[in-house]
Amino acid sequence: MAPPTVNRWVRPEVLPLFAAVSVAVGICGFQLVRNLCINPEVRVNKEGRTAGVLENYAEGERYAEHGLRKLVRNRAPEIMPGVNSFFTNPYAK
Repeated sequence: MAPPTVNRWVRPEVLPLFAAVSVAVGICGFQLVRNLCINPEVRVNKEGRTAGVLENYAEGERYAEHGLRKLVRNRAPEIMPGVNSFFTNPYAK
């Protein structure tokens, strides 16, 4: 038999909340690791911090223009294009 504390917090109604919070924490962790590892403006080691402001535009451009941005650059900003076209153009079938 599980302790009463576990029965109070682990209910089927609470699982979607745990899932949403886990996804949010995962996204935050991913962004933290991404910034620590490849952001040209973040310097963790002492030598990098003493260098001051670097004008390394090529590295900054490579960081900003990542693969996902290149993938969606020429696409329409729609999540469900079929549904959008159905409701915006009633004559198109």
